[in-house]
Amino acid sequence: MAEITLHRVRKVFADGTEAVQSFDLEIPDGSFMVLVGPSGCGKTTVLRMVAGLEDLTEGTIRIGDRVVNDIPPGARDIAMVFQNYALYPHMTVYQNMALSLKIHKVPRDERNRQVRDAAAVLHLEDILNKRPRELSGGQRQRVAMGRAIVREPQAFLMDEPLSNLDAKLRVQMRAEILRIQQDLQVTTIYVTHDQTEAMTLGDLVAVMRKGVLQQLATPDELYSEPANLFVGGFIGSPAMNLVEATLAQREGNLVVEFAGHGIRVPDEVAAARPGLAAFLGRTVILGIRPEGMDDAALVPGADPDSRLPIVVDVREGMGSDVFLHFSMDAPPVFTKDTQELASDIDEDALAGLKERASERRSVFVARASPETTAQVGARCEIHVDPHKLYFFDPETGASIVGDRSIVEVGAGRSGTD
Repeated sequence: MAEITLHRVRKVFADGTEAVQSFDLEIPDGSFMVLVGPSGCGKTTVLRMVAGLEDLTEGTIRIGDRVVNDIPPGARDIAMVFQNYALYPHMTVYQNMALSLKIHKVPRDERNRQVRDAAAVLHLEDILNKRPRELSGGQRQRVAMGRAIVREPQAFLMDEPLSNLDAKLRVQMRAEILRIQQDLQVTTIYVTHDQTEAMTLGDLVAVMRKGVLQQLATPDELYSEPANLFVGGFIGSPAMNLVEATLAQREGNLVVEFAGHGIRVPDEVAAARPGLAAFLGRTVILGIRPEGMDDAALVPGADPDSRLPIVVDVREGMGSDVFLHFSMDAPPVFTKDTQELASDIDEDALAGLKERASERRSVFVARASPETTAQVGARCEIHVDPHKLYFFDPETGASIVGDRSIVEVGAGRSGTD
């Protein structure tokens, strides 16, 4: 096991594309680090540089106490797990797992012990004599992991290893990967486009955008304290609701106004975000997570100022929750951040955002309790929990927290005041 450190790492390809910009990251010994972000954000390039499959343009990478910039991949003492498994079809499971040990001339008895120990960890004992074509997708992925485990490397590098599996199997394999990593305590870097994977697997999660590290934090911190608009919009499912709003003072209370309604900001929320004072009378970006809203009929004693009259456009029953979709006459957030987040979903999502921006109409999703009786086309009231509001600077996208809405983007951490 070993700590992995990247210091001012930069990668520029031959065509001039800057894939990674001055990237700093410290991955503690034995931890599970997830790199997440939209397609093309540079996360796989970072992984490949750590593996030695891509040369650095600038910077330093250390694995343990060794600088590995000029060390070939095979001598870095790391093991990679890819999304396409990369198993030899003519070999049995046992032979696939034992191959690297055989190449390194590990004695047969020791080789057999290591393969069978890894097979026990992965529950592969019963299929060691089968070939890849006889295995399910989940079994093949476990074999690929077994091939990495037998080498007993200092670090595992995993590049979207679950992307070829169906949804149900991905959930099962997430739990399996987490169990294995916790049992072995091997330093792991895991690349994914799926923020649900990132939030459920990582001890630490690094959110990337266009080659720049946006925030490094625990999953809980990313969710509750996003450093900026991009992180806030990327983390969470369904995504955070974002709308243009105005901060005002009413009878000594701070109020956030949008769509003709005003929500009183609790004193403790305002005290925790003194930077809001500088935005009085100005536009801010208001963020409300779906789980910060519910059917007001199910929230007894709710502050009348926290209720929004709405008409339900779509109702999605999910069993444990009901998603209520509705729209309001308020300008949606149409910035480079939100356009990039929408385009990462698909072209239709981006087209829909552009259309709503031209109509100055925002769409919201509330995660309501299953007891809600709200139906499509019906009028009802939505309660907004005023303790679960997020505020962002419309010019910089930074989260408004302290005396200044400044976040150290690309410095390997989120800034605080």
